[in-house]
Amino acid sequence: MSDQPQPHDPAPGTTPAPGSTPGPAAAPGSRSGATPGSAAAPGSPGSAALSTPAPVPELFSWEFAADPYPAYAWLRAHAPVHRTRLPSGVEAWLVTRYADARQALADQRLSKNPAHHDEPAHAKGKTGIPGERKAELMTHLLNIDPPDHTRLRRLVSKAFTPRRVAEFAPRVQELTDRLVDSFAARGSADLIHEFAFPLPIYAICDLLGVPREDQDDFRDWAGMMIRHGGGPRGGVARSVKKMRGYLADLIHRKRAALPAEPAPGEDLISGLIRASDHGEHLTENEAAAMAFILLFAGFETTVNLIGNGTYALLTHPAQRARLQESLGRNGTGGLLETAVEELLRFDGPVELATWRFATRPLTLGGQDIAAGDPVLVVLAAADRDPARFTDPDTLDLARRDNQHLGYGHGIHYCLGAPLARLEGRTALATLLTRLPDLRLAADPADLRWRGGLIMRGLRTLPVEFTPVGEPAARP
Repeated sequence: MSDQPQPHDPAPGTTPAPGSTPGPAAAPGSRSGATPGSAAAPGSPGSAALSTPAPVPELFSWEFAADPYPAYAWLRAHAPVHRTRLPSGVEAWLVTRYADARQALADQRLSKNPAHHDEPAHAKGKTGIPGERKAELMTHLLNIDPPDHTRLRRLVSKAFTPRRVAEFAPRVQELTDRLVDSFAARGSADLIHEFAFPLPIYAICDLLGVPREDQDDFRDWAGMMIRHGGGPRGGVARSVKKMRGYLADLIHRKRAALPAEPAPGEDLISGLIRASDHGEHLTENEAAAMAFILLFAGFETTVNLIGNGTYALLTHPAQRARLQESLGRNGTGGLLETAVEELLRFDGPVELATWRFATRPLTLGGQDIAAGDPVLVVLAAADRDPARFTDPDTLDLARRDNQHLGYGHGIHYCLGAPLARLEGRTALATLLTRLPDLRLAADPADLRWRGGLIMRGLRTLPVEFTPVGEPAARP
């Protein structure tokens, strides 16, 4: 949950933004682009070949979205800390090497607070989640620094303890089975919209305490955020506004009905209200913002973990067979845990970590960064860095040395990672066990990836399988 979608898809066939296209390098000191190779530290891979700068690979096109890894390899070798203009018009530094990425993710000079962004007029409002400013939802974990970050994270972290997540496992399995039941007898499905998308929505709604009769509304609002990732920001902003209004009302209703003492397994919104009412100084705006960001951040990372992970398994049949054999022998106690970690590394759900802003001048990867500059850590590039991972472009579900950055690093490490991992393990194990001959129902070249800046995920994932008989009625 450490990152949010930034819906700035390029339209098919559009000309990439300045700073990201092949072409002449910017003049020394220019703020509109970066000289390819100028960011490479002496002795770094590729530095010997930089007497004649090579053109920067095209970034943020539809082709790039389908397979960004060759471009990221070029950046790691030639411009590991690279300034570019994003499709939104905002200029930012891209950090692509593993060591630099870990440093940046933990560097206190890089603030999460957008107030530190030295943004020109044309860039105002183009970082973060569309609509969160107008909806007064800015005071959440992704936009604040210590000490406020420390206080709010402490209040929420109890919902994601290993014990609490383990107690939630039967509900996740129930949701997973019900979703598979809904299409198993048909012999085909779109695993994004029928499985990977609804599972985390319903799970996080249960955890927060959203009544079951209201959860389909959240599914619709969340769907707007995914479906309209390439369109106007207004659609997402309207969904954010509706979420904000609903959460404000739900907080009022839960506060009025709150019992004197918490019950075992109390929902998270009730816990936030209780903290607010017992001296933890959690304002109503903070409570609404925290509930919102857990909903917003808690679903798409898991959608993409399940979608990307299933796609990787279906396109690597030897690895998929290896995992199915392990599930058959050992259930969920065999290869599954390392497999999910490898899928997070190989083609993870979060492509770039969310926005950071330099609070003062600093040097990162040999590149000088000015105060107020945005910095985006490219997790997908860092997790394919050959300086850190052996054969990084190879999917190896048994990989042990796998300290990937898929859920971040440092104080902003994804709070919901234990729940996302549980959902990912449950979803993949259930699919491969109940639908053992699952296969793609489309040419991989025809699949479309959402081209947003932060998240990485498929728009659809059509599959076929031998139909399974109608399930027995579930209690």
